[in-house]
Amino acid sequence: MDKSQLTEMTARRAADEPAGRQLSADDVGRILDLLFGTVEQAGTIAEALKAERTVTLGSFGGFEATDGVASFRPGTALTEYLRDQTR
Repeated sequence: MDKSQLTEMTARRAADEPAGRQLSADDVGRILDLLFGTVEQAGTIAEALKAERTVTLGSFGGFEATDGVASFRPGTALTEYLRDQTR
């Protein structure tokens, strides 16, 4: 899945929620760029990692940096979902 497919899918899911709000794919794309960054500008996750902070996204997982190398550790809920072990 590339970024454009991810943004389209996320925008559709936002609209489908019971209290959903209309978000355009452009809105979602801008949010992704702000979080993860672009070639031209670092995102908030990269800035936090450079400041030696860990970024935890609930049960999805977290990002951390050690010696200038970023890594992702999946959370329990993500792992269970991928293994079809959701509660």
